[in-house]
Amino acid sequence: MNNSIKKVVLAYSGGLDTSIIIPWLKENYDNCEVIAVSGDVGQEAELDGLEEKALKTGASKLYIENLQSEFVNEFIFPTLKAQAVYEGKYLLGTSFARPIIAKRIVEIALKEGADAICHGCTGKGNDQVRFELTIKAFAPEMKIIAPWRIWDIKSRDEEIDYAEAHNIPLKINRETNYSKDKNLWHLSHEGLDLEDPANEPQYSKEGFLEMGVAPEQAPDEAQYITLTFEKGIPVALDGETLDGVTLIKKLNKIGGKNGIGLADIVENRLVGMKSRGVYETPGGTILYAAHEMLETITLDKMTARAKQKIAIEYADLVYNGQWFTPLREAYSAFVDKTQETVTGEVKLKLYKGNIINAGITSPYTLYDEEVATFDEDEVYNQKDSEGFINLFGLPIKVKAKLDAKRG
Repeated sequence: MNNSIKKVVLAYSGGLDTSIIIPWLKENYDNCEVIAVSGDVGQEAELDGLEEKALKTGASKLYIENLQSEFVNEFIFPTLKAQAVYEGKYLLGTSFARPIIAKRIVEIALKEGADAICHGCTGKGNDQVRFELTIKAFAPEMKIIAPWRIWDIKSRDEEIDYAEAHNIPLKINRETNYSKDKNLWHLSHEGLDLEDPANEPQYSKEGFLEMGVAPEQAPDEAQYITLTFEKGIPVALDGETLDGVTLIKKLNKIGGKNGIGLADIVENRLVGMKSRGVYETPGGTILYAAHEMLETITLDKMTARAKQKIAIEYADLVYNGQWFTPLREAYSAFVDKTQETVTGEVKLKLYKGNIINAGITSPYTLYDEEVATFDEDEVYNQKDSEGFINLFGLPIKVKAKLDAKRG
């Protein structure tokens, strides 16, 4: 028991981990005050009844902070503009949600004069790093309590045992006890049958998918949509100007209905192990596809290549919880410069999990039909390519001739 801890601010979701942490903290820290904080990044129904639950299990109060607009404009859109994707598939839904929540928790902890901040992340996962790096960035002296690293509980089954013994209501049971994380951008599924990569995800099973349907269950007729971008940021859907939160919510419904945005990934966690997860990111997948298509006509080759290289580094920084770092900010500054001409419209055809290009336009397009045409033109002298090829191929020719001399 640590008697120096009188007040703890807890990152609270109302899920299995944080539900049992409140009584555990009070048992192990001399009945300390526990203030719960939940960051609303679009969990929707998961926030229902949260205050009553937090207070009943021992919290003195609950903050529910609406972070959706900030989440979209300051975290999602910068990452989208960078085209940052972790290991080719993961659109970073949990990764960039943690820093914004942790930052707000720090602000409340400082305002409340808390002695410590507590989170429910496991010692195996990435989220512990994302939370704690953010805490270190804004409150470097704050004590951090991570129960999973110190308590005797070893599994989610034992967590359920603890909850039942303390009369803590849960929305899950042992049979459907997937570890999930939901926000405006995505929903992740881990655990149970998914822990074996040999098992096919049960997309068509009722209750598994929450944001959409399996591709084979999507409509037999394609749906067309048009997205408008200004400087790399999506601003309108089918001609209707929308704020970022509303736009993503609408795209989630459209993409989900058409079976778009399912990703089955075995990823490399920051702590070194491989982890298998299934992600639903319907709206985000549409936005990434449309943004990438628009960049094909608005970015020159050298800039596009440089941006692709940075996108890998950017994704690693986000995944590793290094959002509040000088390097991430520097990359974002570079990306913002590249986006000055990424303005225009992208028409998409959505069909059974597929996103098909149906037309791209931009006032800043670099595509010149007169230069690119296979028909007769007056602007390109095809004979010019002969000299270029001779110079471009000179090292190959010289090596071949010298190899031949050497036998």
